[in-house]
Amino acid sequence: MAKTYFYYSAMNAGKSTTLLQSSYNYKERGMDTILFAPAFDDRFGDPAIYSRIGLKQEAVLFDIDFNIFDYIDKVRSNFPNLRCILIDEAHFMTKAQVAQVIAATKEFDVAALCYGLRSDFKGEPFEGSIYLLAWAEEMIEIKTICHCGSKAIMNMRVDSEGNPVKSGSQVQIGGNESYTSVCMKHYINDVGSITEYAFEKVGVQSTTPP
Repeated sequence: MAKTYFYYSAMNAGKSTTLLQSSYNYKERGMDTILFAPAFDDRFGDPAIYSRIGLKQEAVLFDIDFNIFDYIDKVRSNFPNLRCILIDEAHFMTKAQVAQVIAATKEFDVAALCYGLRSDFKGEPFEGSIYLLAWAEEMIEIKTICHCGSKAIMNMRVDSEGNPVKSGSQVQIGGNESYTSVCMKHYINDVGSITEYAFEKVGVQSTTPP
């Protein structure tokens, strides 16, 4: 029986490249795939998933009201050898959509490869990531590195001069000009929100570690 996989990483780790390569591998073997991507990411002007190295493939766009299960059920007759659905920026899914993906893998026996972030620039989890971490049958980390050489696990939003941004809406579409991936030590040094939260909870004034 097909499974749901959650491939997670910090930003700029090559998630979209890995997704497109996986889709290509299926297609090369005569199998059909359907790709999904969030509708509000309109940087490239058409409904497609792009990678930083220039790969591209058409995608179905979803918003918070989109039913992934119903869509697959409606169109799967057009894909006689459908074997996999692939979801870019999967952290933007709702709880209901993650459940729809899980249901689709079992009802239609198609694998679901979901690629996304665990947390936002404040270190807070995304709704889609919470339920993928809870419900996905396989979880795989795609690794990238901080500027210090350590493994990067946090996403730091930066302004036009490269300074850390500590407030703002959770969703802000951008690439290297808006975000950088850092290790936990440098996230705490530059942003500090995690340690501040911990000290506030116990009523002790926060200090930023060296």
